[in-house]
Amino acid sequence: MPLAFGAGAAIGVLGGMIGLGGAEFRLPLLIGLFGFAALSAVILNKAMSLVVVLAALPARLAAVSASEVTAHWTVAANLLAGSLLGAWAGASWAVRMRSSTLYKVLAALMVLMAAALMVTHLTTVGTLAMPLWAQIPCGVVAGFGIGVVAAIMGVAGGELLIPTIVLLFGIDIKTAGSLSLLVSLPTMLVAFARYSRDGSFAVLGANLRFTAVMAAGSIAGALLGGLLLDVFSELVLIPALAVILLVSSVKLARHN
Repeated sequence: MPLAFGAGAAIGVLGGMIGLGGAEFRLPLLIGLFGFAALSAVILNKAMSLVVVLAALPARLAAVSASEVTAHWTVAANLLAGSLLGAWAGASWAVRMRSSTLYKVLAALMVLMAAALMVTHLTTVGTLAMPLWAQIPCGVVAGFGIGVVAAIMGVAGGELLIPTIVLLFGIDIKTAGSLSLLVSLPTMLVAFARYSRDGSFAVLGANLRFTAVMAAGSIAGALLGGLLLDVFSELVLIPALAVILLVSSVKLARHN
């Protein structure tokens, strides 16, 4: 169990330094270091992501007032209209995939996460300034895609939600971070509910202590990572983390 806590803490530190939960880094460790099969790793990752997001929500709401967030409730509702359906669909596809296919899909999605990480943190995301009649369907479609990705990887999806909120709705990145948590939470619950209907969900009950210990490590690490926020420049940290994701994706693609 010390290894589980230590691994969770290391992931939490990485995520905390860039304002994320670190689930995209936890997934390859669950497969490569702890030897879980792809679907089992996704389910465990989803459970831990849920715990980490619940722990992060009060702190995030303290940084951005609830009134600022609720002022944009229509944005969250717009994205949720797609993400809830996407989460159910993504989890349904994941439980039906052959393991070899799921490893390759996860590898491809990790490349997507690496790209999203670079775009979100190293570039200035502009606004499309779309009319409302186009904005709403685009939000639903984007939400659906994000819900699918989040469900299949077992992540919260903030890496994709934040730039989407800024790009489509023109909201500042700080408020977008809080809104992303409000979208992520119900989206994860839907994916979790779908996974609970599959026999593979038994892996969670069989590894409940492991899951709790690693989640606790992730939360502790995220708090420490927040304190180290200004120690490393994002110009160095983000490319390094993107490389970690790309290397992990290659290993997952080759996994049998």
